[in-house]
Amino acid sequence: MTEIASKKISTQVEHQFEIIKRGTAEVISEEELKSKLAKSIETGKPLKVKEGFDPTAPDIHLGHTVTLRKLRQFQDLGHEVIFLIGDFTGLIGDPSGRETQRKRMTPEEVQQNAETYKKQVFKILDPDKTTIDFNSRWLKEMTFEDVLGLCAHCTVARILERDDFLNRYRGGKPISMLEFLYPLAQGYDSVALKADVELGGTDQKFNLLVGRELQRDYGQEPQVIITMPLLVGTDGTEKMSKSTGNYIGINETPKEIYGKTMSIPDEAIYDYLLLLTDLPQPQLDRIKSDLGEGKVNPMEHKKALAHKIVTIYCGREAAEQAAGEFEKVFGRKELPDEIPLFKIETKKNSLWIVKVLTASGLCNSSGEARRLIAQGGVYIDGERIGSVDSELDISKERLIKVGKRKFLKVVSDKVGTASGGKA
Repeated sequence: MTEIASKKISTQVEHQFEIIKRGTAEVISEEELKSKLAKSIETGKPLKVKEGFDPTAPDIHLGHTVTLRKLRQFQDLGHEVIFLIGDFTGLIGDPSGRETQRKRMTPEEVQQNAETYKKQVFKILDPDKTTIDFNSRWLKEMTFEDVLGLCAHCTVARILERDDFLNRYRGGKPISMLEFLYPLAQGYDSVALKADVELGGTDQKFNLLVGRELQRDYGQEPQVIITMPLLVGTDGTEKMSKSTGNYIGINETPKEIYGKTMSIPDEAIYDYLLLLTDLPQPQLDRIKSDLGEGKVNPMEHKKALAHKIVTIYCGREAAEQAAGEFEKVFGRKELPDEIPLFKIETKKNSLWIVKVLTASGLCNSSGEARRLIAQGGVYIDGERIGSVDSELDISKERLIKVGKRKFLKVVSDKVGTASGGKA
């Protein structure tokens, strides 16, 4: 190779590396990644980049998009992306970060959730450059002898290096053998796919390292590991998760996405901009400095962030409408343009407020309804409800507001043509 050609490759490697490294928590190792990139450029063969998603809950949220956006960057650089759906590992349940055993899912639940993933992932990834695969394709075919052979590649001491396992072991909390097998099953995915690079959140580091070690044991070149920071949820403390309810789903309405984004704490604005948008780093640095020094009202940056996120997943027109609606409701304290009407089939003129909240779907459970009332988060016709024992007169149309963003008109339907549910 001539010196000119070598310099050209080196320049391309640095260009790709800087794009890939942006926003990452860790790259193991940077030199190996550069070496793989150089070989890819020289041979014209794209890298095989994978990430696994266990479909343990329906819908993809912004926390998932942190790594999905990184996968898209690899695609834009010409590499092959494998979106791996863990329909088999999902039956085990990832123990990462868990203090207790995860409830096992049924194959039907996993498949149903997997379908939603397949439909939503192409809001981010390029469908022409994405391979969707399922790890049941190889894990389901393994014999017990194959599983024993796989287990021989890992010691109990190695598994107990995980903080979550070690803490549960020391605390006398049960750890099932299934959970021990999870890192091996996920790690074997990389062997089956001969992955060059694997992505995951920082909580996945142990599992990703197991994959790297198994590849070496099976005679393959070890994959490079790229971990991404965990996106904090709307509560500002826990990582974004469906189970904690602090998530923003990319398939939600523009109004919900915008409103939920506006509810994040000011301290999270920079990380959201870094991990969820393509703003140039110099601009991000200025925003971080302005926020830190109090030179600008954080609300302005939050509005811009919410507008960008809605634009990405719903389009610019939807973002403009969501921004206008938010300003109307929260800025000028007016009612939304459209408030759905819920008719409750009942012979009564009044119902227990908790019953109304759950029957209408404003709250998922009586416990949630009681908690919101106790916290002062439920309003009827503009007045706060002070008691969980309140009866609501529904012989006439009533306007209910729950929290900051949920509005619903409720009325009884005595003639039995309910558009809602029975109470």
